[in-house]
Amino acid sequence: MGEILDVVVVGAGPGGVAAALTAHRRGCSVVCVDKARFPRDKTCGDGLTTGALRALEALGMTRAELDATGLAEVRETVLVSPAGRRVTLPLPSDRGMYAAVVARRDLDAALVALATRHGVDVREHCAVEKVAHQAHEVELLLADGDTLRARHVIAADGHWSTVRRALEPDAPRDLGEWHAVRQYFAGVDDDRLWVLFERDLLPGYAWVFPLPGGGANVGYGVLRAHGRRGRDLKALWPELLARPVLRDVLGPNARATAPVRAWPIPTRYDPARLANGRVLFAGDAAGVVDPMTGEGIAQAIESGARAADAVATGEVPDAVSARYRRSVTRSLGRDLQFASALQTLLRSPRGARIAIAAAGLTPWTRRNFARWMFEDYPRALLLTPDRWRRGAFSTPGAYAVT
Repeated sequence: MGEILDVVVVGAGPGGVAAALTAHRRGCSVVCVDKARFPRDKTCGDGLTTGALRALEALGMTRAELDATGLAEVRETVLVSPAGRRVTLPLPSDRGMYAAVVARRDLDAALVALATRHGVDVREHCAVEKVAHQAHEVELLLADGDTLRARHVIAADGHWSTVRRALEPDAPRDLGEWHAVRQYFAGVDDDRLWVLFERDLLPGYAWVFPLPGGGANVGYGVLRAHGRRGRDLKALWPELLARPVLRDVLGPNARATAPVRAWPIPTRYDPARLANGRVLFAGDAAGVVDPMTGEGIAQAIESGARAADAVATGEVPDAVSARYRRSVTRSLGRDLQFASALQTLLRSPRGARIAIAAAGLTPWTRRNFARWMFEDYPRALLLTPDRWRRGAFSTPGAYAVT
């Protein structure tokens, strides 16, 4: 049966790599498995917030390595209200990087390469078939017939978590509170990041996220409500693309370069679902996605690293689970709950208009709204005094030259 590892990480996306690297650096024996071969596509908006960029830097990814993925740095964002008002939000240009766009196919492959280079045993094309809790370990049967045994498992295997389905076969399938559609384009004239609050999408929005060489990730996210199914939402895409506001942003030379892809976004954060016995869940598998923006990369890295930290304590399973829940609640849970409450403001056209008007009142509000939107500091920082510290609102971006 082989050795008993300290931890097996299932999933080699941002959350899984963060968990595996952190566990390895804490001295744990760790194996990371993923059913895919990298590079592989992950349907996503591809946006990296300040929080995500800082997390990548903390994991050890250099600016040169990040640039090699085909990164497009964002210096300016344009918000469009349901009435058509446009507000331009600048980001600092001389204090590091605050926002960027990188195709997940390239970002995730670079993360796997980073983990491997640092000595993590990453096994690609290695699907998990069965998961069994034993008295003092967890056994995972792999598709190739091999069995891994570990004192703990960190499941960072996405919204449709194979590990969760194996442990909770009778649990209802979570279709996700949000649904999103994405398509890649070339020949886009404008290299700014656009967020368009169309009346029928609220509290969701459409986006145009720039990629190098005139490319763009174009899509929209919307609440899965009023009986709307995935195919209904996907059918809206051609009509949305034809709207003047979006055609104006894309320009006359824009052309699709990839098929339309649709996916659910798990935003139902519940601390009780962070652990099941010796298994901890991270990233999309834990539902730690921002319910206001759909951002999940920073949260995946944060939760993966905190899961590894909890496992590295070497305590009994109940204590590890409790430590992990407290850690995630403190670092992410309050911000996710605050974002969920703010989402109600954007449910009506009037609320969206007021929010965008407030963001554009002065140069100061424009600069600081952009930094708040891109998670330069925690969403609920003002409401959580235990996180107040000098300089909390003036921290440099990621990869700042010191």
